[in-house]
Amino acid sequence: MRVSIDRRQFLRTAVAGGLAGWGSRGLRAADPISRNGKPHLKLSLAAYSFRDSLTAKESPMSMDDFIRLCADYDLDGCELTSYYFPKDFDDSYLIHLRELTFKLGLDVSGTAIANDFCLPEGDERNKTLAHTKKWIDHAALFGAPVIRIFAGKVPAGDTDAAAIARCAAGINEALEYAGQKGVCLALENHGGITATSENMLKIIEQVRPSPWFGVNLDSGNFFTPDPYADLARIAPYAINAQLKTEIAPSGGNKQETDLEREIAILKQANYRGYVVLEYEAAEDPFTAVPRHLDRLRKLIRG
Repeated sequence: MRVSIDRRQFLRTAVAGGLAGWGSRGLRAADPISRNGKPHLKLSLAAYSFRDSLTAKESPMSMDDFIRLCADYDLDGCELTSYYFPKDFDDSYLIHLRELTFKLGLDVSGTAIANDFCLPEGDERNKTLAHTKKWIDHAALFGAPVIRIFAGKVPAGDTDAAAIARCAAGINEALEYAGQKGVCLALENHGGITATSENMLKIIEQVRPSPWFGVNLDSGNFFTPDPYADLARIAPYAINAQLKTEIAPSGGNKQETDLEREIAILKQANYRGYVVLEYEAAEDPFTAVPRHLDRLRKLIRG
């Protein structure tokens, strides 16, 4: 198949030497996303950007408030991050969110959960898989097409190879359920075992082909000497993209993200989907977020 050949060529280019052997094994694995047409980027905002307001002890921002704020910002979508849902909610609340976003002309671009697929067999791993499946059900109900998932970290005394294999197995199990519900799972480069593009690609190599799998490209989570090169390596697999306004090469001092370069990376990968601003910097988000959204709009349209 031509797709398989292209994939091996990509891996050899992306990570010289080490991963070429993985590609040459001939194993069936997740492929770069094949897209028709030209790059098409839409703009969304992650609820995490207003985490302090959403978790305030007095007069906290509600998820409804956040959705209305996204409408005020004239966005295409909003990411309803799971961490900021009420402690106790039922299906009627999820249906309400779906109704509210639709009537305000917004897509739910996605959601995110906390999970750890590197855990060894046992109760804790079973819990994280059950939690993932529960949120697949929730996402299907309130209209989130994709869930950002994490890989996890290597348990003490374990090896990267063993943790990567367990992570891929967890993703494969979750994907079987996600496909039944019509929800995509996007593996995020979120530190731990996914701190490098090499390990991201090793995990991808062991995920079985599924139309419901891809990568969540997080622009602020590679602390390598050249984060932009690492982002370019995983961009062909992206089905969601979280852009941050700061980056820290080699784990050093934070510096302003080159948003123009990051948008170019997505366009070069023929990305079609949401660009989600996930604001983490120190400036008040009510001041900074509108400014960064305006900048992203211009770059997306350019």
